[in-house]
Amino acid sequence: MGICDVCGNSYDKSFDIVQGDRRGTYDSFECAIHALAPRCSHCQCSIIGHGAEHDGKFYCCAHCAKQSGIVGIDDRV
Repeated sequence: MGICDVCGNSYDKSFDIVQGDRRGTYDSFECAIHALAPRCSHCQCSIIGHGAEHDGKFYCCAHCAKQSGIVGIDDRV
């Protein structure tokens, strides 16, 4: 039985995720997302989809990238 690294819940269906040199035990995808998902550089939401990246910064969507002054990122072309 694993103990979630985020909420501390002891759960018989916990799971481990390895991301590069990071490793964690989680009791739910919600906790895993909270711990591992990148944050949008503009609105700070968790990016759980593809998002967009420019110069090492992540954005949840083209709108947030544009609001941050990034040119050339579109949701649809």
